[in-house]
Amino acid sequence: MLAPRRRRAPPRARLSIKAPAAHPLPAPLPPFAAPPAPAPLLVAAATAAAAGPALLAYNVSPSSTFLNQALALALWAAFVAVSALVAPPPPRGAVWRATAWPGLALLLVLAAVGWSWGPGALPPGLALSAAGMLLAAGLLLLAGAAAGGGAAALPLFTAFCIGWVVAGVLNAAIGTVQVFAPAWPDGNWIARSGLAGRAVGNLRQPNHLSSLLLWAAIAVVPLAELGRLRRRTAFGLMLLLVYAVVLTASRTGVVGVGLLAAWGLLDRRLSRAARALLLAAPLMYLLAWAGLAAWAEWGRHAFGGEARLAEADLSGSRFGIWANTIALIRQQPWAGVGFGEFNLAWTLTPFPGRPTAYFDHAHNLPLHLAAELGLPLAAVVLGLLCAALWRALRAPPGAAQADAVMQRSAGMMLLLIGLHSLLEYPLWYAYFLLPTAWIFGFALARARAAGAAGGAPGGAPGGEAAGAVGAVGAVGAAAAPAAGAKAGASGLRALRLAGAAALALGSVAAVADYARVAAIYVPTGGGASLAQRIEAGRRSWFFAHHADYADVTTLHSPALPPAFTEAPHYLLDGRLMGAWAQALAAEGRLDEARHLAARLREFGGEAADELFAPCAAAPAPAKPSDLQPEPAAEPAPGAASKAVSKAASKAATAPLSAPPLASLSAPRPDPLPWQCTPPTRLVPWRDFVR
Repeated sequence: MLAPRRRRAPPRARLSIKAPAAHPLPAPLPPFAAPPAPAPLLVAAATAAAAGPALLAYNVSPSSTFLNQALALALWAAFVAVSALVAPPPPRGAVWRATAWPGLALLLVLAAVGWSWGPGALPPGLALSAAGMLLAAGLLLLAGAAAGGGAAALPLFTAFCIGWVVAGVLNAAIGTVQVFAPAWPDGNWIARSGLAGRAVGNLRQPNHLSSLLLWAAIAVVPLAELGRLRRRTAFGLMLLLVYAVVLTASRTGVVGVGLLAAWGLLDRRLSRAARALLLAAPLMYLLAWAGLAAWAEWGRHAFGGEARLAEADLSGSRFGIWANTIALIRQQPWAGVGFGEFNLAWTLTPFPGRPTAYFDHAHNLPLHLAAELGLPLAAVVLGLLCAALWRALRAPPGAAQADAVMQRSAGMMLLLIGLHSLLEYPLWYAYFLLPTAWIFGFALARARAAGAAGGAPGGAPGGEAAGAVGAVGAVGAAAAPAAGAKAGASGLRALRLAGAAALALGSVAAVADYARVAAIYVPTGGGASLAQRIEAGRRSWFFAHHADYADVTTLHSPALPPAFTEAPHYLLDGRLMGAWAQALAAEGRLDEARHLAARLREFGGEAADELFAPCAAAPAPAKPSDLQPEPAAEPAPGAASKAVSKAASKAATAPLSAPPLASLSAPRPDPLPWQCTPPTRLVPWRDFVR
C-alpha cells in the first residue's frame, strides 16, 4: 500500500510545480477549509442593517421612503460600531491610503454642496441633508476599508453577505405576496403594489427591489465558495432570488441577471460549481418568466412582465430626459446648474416635447453630475470613482483564493449598483448609498492588503486570519489589539465609534424633525390649525421646504409669500408651478408668470388644465381684419405724394372727436386673462431664484 503512494508522489509534485505556470489560479477552497462562523452579534448587526430598511412598510407623508432611510442610517451606524468593537483594527495608515480616491470624490461633491448653498440659492435644509448623507457615506467608506484591511476581513465579509442573503429571501417572500395575493398587503406590514402583477417590495419601487435581490444573489456566491453554503442550498437560493427578480418585471433586473452570467463566464478564479451557478441565472430567469406567463394565462391573473413587453415606448421618457440633460449641459458646461438644482433648472427651461413626469434627477449618474457640477468637476469626480472601481475589481495575481473571492464579489456588487445608476439614481437613497460605500472601502482595502501580502498565508483562512477569526467569537475578546497595538489603529477605532454614535443620534434627530412637517399632512391632534402646523413645520432643520410647499399650495396667499424662495428647490411640480404663476401675476410680474404657465403647459395634466381653463371660456381675440379697414392697394410710384397730401387735407378738415370707422363698427374686446397670452421674452431660470 505504501509503495504505490511513493511512486505516485513525484507526478503530484510535478503537477503542483507546473500548474502555476499554466494556470496561475489557486484551487478552490475544499469544504473542510470553511472558516469559523463570525460572531453572532456581528451577523445580527449586518442582517439588521441589510434587511431592516427594506422590510419597513409603514410610512408617513410627505415622503414614502424617509423612515426607511432613517432606519438605514441608524442600523448601518450600529453595524459600524459592532464591527469596530469586534474586529481587530487594520494596520496604521492602510485605511487612508485605500480610500484616498473615493474619499477625495466625496469631498469634492461636499464642496459643491457648500457652493450651491452659500453663493447659490439652495435652501439650508436641503444642503444640510445632502451634506449629512455624504458624511455618512464617508464614515461607511472608512469602516469598510477598516474591515477589508484588517485581519478579520473574512468574518466581517461573511456577516455582510449573510445579511444580504437574508434580506433577499425575505423580500422575495414579500414580492410573492404582492403578486399572488395582492389583497393581503395592508400598507403597514406589507406595502401595496401600485403596479398590477409586479412586485415592488416594501421599498415600493420595482427597480430598487430587483437590485436588492441581485445583491443577495451575488452574496450567495462567496458564501458557497467559502464553504458557508452547500451547493444545493446555493442553487435553491439563486433560483428563488432570480424568480423574485422576474416578479419585479424590472428591465434593470434583466441587466443584472446578464451581469451574473458575465461574471460566471469571465471570472476563472471561481470554482466550476460557482461558474455554472452564475451561468444558469439567465436560464432560471427564462424558466421563471415562462412559468409566470403560463400561470397568468391559465388563471387570468395579472403578470406585470407581459404588460411591460406590451408597452409601445419602453424607455421614451428616459431617453427624453437624457436629451434634455445634454441640452442643459451645453447651456452651462463649466459650472453647471448647481448641486441639487437639476429639477428647478430643467423644469424652468423650455423643452418642447419634454417628458411629462416631474423629474428631479437625470436618471444617469454621469449626466446628472455633469449637469449639476459642470463638466470639469464632474470629470474629476467620475475619474476618481472609476479609477477606484477598477482597482476594486482587479484582484492581485498572487492573491489567495479567499481574498480573490471576497474582492471580486464586492466588486460585482459595486458594478451592479453602478449599472443601476446609469438608468436611475439608487445612490440617492441611504439604504443603497451606505452599503455601497462600505463595500467600496472593503474592496479597495482588500485589494491593497492582498497585493501587499502577495498571496501569503496571512490573507487566507488558514493563516493569521484564522487566529483573528477565533478572537471574533465574542464582542470583548478582540476589543483591543495585542499589547503592542499602534496609536493610529486605536484612533481609527475611536473615530469609527464616534462617527457611528453621531450617525445614530443624527437619525433619531432627523425623525423627530420630520415629525414637524408630517403633522401638516397627518394631523396628530391638539386642535392646531393648518396655518399653525405649517408655521411649526417651517422651524424644521431639514424639511422646512415641505412646510413651504403646503403653504403656497393650500393657503393661497394673495401676495407672493417668502415660501416660494425655498419650496421650488425641492421639487417643482404642477401644483407648485400653478400657484407660483398666480402669485407672480398678482404682483404684476406678467412675463415671469407667463413663462411659468408656458412651462406648465408643456407638462400638461390637471394643474395645467385648471390654470388655462379661463382661456377656453374667454372670447377669441378679434382679428385685425374685423377692427381695421381693408388696406388699400399699393399706389403707383408717381401717385405717392398726391395720396399723402390728400389724406392730410382730409385729416385737417375732419372733427377732432370723430373716431375711426372701425371703432364704430366693432365692439372693444375684453382683455384676455394673463395666462392666455404668451410671454414677450424668455426668462432665464436663474431669474426666478435671485
